[in-house]
Amino acid sequence: MATTTPPQPGATADEIEEAVRHATQRYFDDCRERVPAFIDRHFHYPGALATNRQAFGWDMLRAPFNLLWAPVYALAFIVKVLVRRRSGLKWLHRLVDHVPAGFTTQVQRYISDQILIDLLNHGQPSANVLEQYLVEDLEAVYESHASALPDHRRFSKLVAPLVEDALSQYRVTRTASADITNSLSCTVLGAFAFQKFTPGGIGLGVVLASMLAQMMAAREFIFGETLGRFYYRWFPPEPSLATTAGVMLAVMASLAAFAALSGVITDPVQAATGLHRRRLNKLLDHLQRDVALNTQNSFRPKDQFVARVLDTFDMIKSGLI
Repeated sequence: MATTTPPQPGATADEIEEAVRHATQRYFDDCRERVPAFIDRHFHYPGALATNRQAFGWDMLRAPFNLLWAPVYALAFIVKVLVRRRSGLKWLHRLVDHVPAGFTTQVQRYISDQILIDLLNHGQPSANVLEQYLVEDLEAVYESHASALPDHRRFSKLVAPLVEDALSQYRVTRTASADITNSLSCTVLGAFAFQKFTPGGIGLGVVLASMLAQMMAAREFIFGETLGRFYYRWFPPEPSLATTAGVMLAVMASLAAFAALSGVITDPVQAATGLHRRRLNKLLDHLQRDVALNTQNSFRPKDQFVARVLDTFDMIKSGLI
């Protein structure tokens, strides 16, 4: 990060580099100290209610699209990683780099704004607190040499994209967490309600479609519905493609609506188990490293890939792949 502030007369490059390193370390250490209070304020009750109340409204429509779009975004990210160093595939890297993560929901925007204000800027909405830390340490160096402090605005311009990209990746984890919650909910529901293994919405839709086909066939059984239920219990009919597709869409729509509000349940659970703390600390660790080494954003949470593994397993179990 020494390259962000060119050496000035009287101050050596090593001194400037040490000042930047020390300021960055102080800043992120202070951010980490604020993580527990941030989690208590926004992810424990009653803060979790205020956070997820943002989902009422257009998020009820954005959430279903995001859940359906999430596999596309995950695939695009994998392709981008694989072709990053292939000179002949730079066009593909540029193409997938423009694939959006989906619609930004009100909950995602609210949480990322709170991270930026409460966690990164210490409650100062329009301030750049990291820049303030940097100026303090650089002033000490330059005052000792009686020389003028250089323009530090270049530093802010370098850091701002890193912060925005990191917050964008953090927003993706909300969709992934909702998807994982849906998969686990379907598994529990299938086990207790239907005594079936349904690792996701597709599997649950297949089970419900089979039950609906069995019920409809029993009603039309030639010897009456009672005997029909007994007969089709042993010789279950195959649901039509239209029935299966319709039931799956209904299940996915219901799960998506649940996903928009599931944070009321999952946020306190993740806070209690330490998931929110680990995720926020990881965000700060990667952001500190990127700032210190002047590299591109390296914060890539694994939640979305866990969600995609569960989706793939659901499709395999349902016979779709």
